[in-house]
Amino acid sequence: MQGRKRSFEPGQFVSHFSGLKGIVLSERSFNKAREILKEGHKPGRYFVPGCCQHPDYVIQVPVLFEDGTWDVMRGMNLKKVPEVSNEKREKLRLILKEHDLED
Repeated sequence: MQGRKRSFEPGQFVSHFSGLKGIVLSERSFNKAREILKEGHKPGRYFVPGCCQHPDYVIQVPVLFEDGTWDVMRGMNLKKVPEVSNEKREKLRLILKEHDLED
């Protein structure tokens, strides 16, 4: 996606329309998460067979959620969250660290 501006950036906190919080994963972290964590199959996810080897961070946004699952979400189903509670922030950071998903 050369020249197209990203709507979301890795490390950014987001909220699913259900209220579940998450963090946008980098491509490296996403590829690793796919191997070791469970896919969440949340409503609003981006699903196309064989999808998302290289997410564009506009329509396809890889997110690690606070429940320990990941999904590639449609950007329209996420909201940027500048402030996340310390509890949720630490929970997400712990999942990242525990599975070596930090960049």
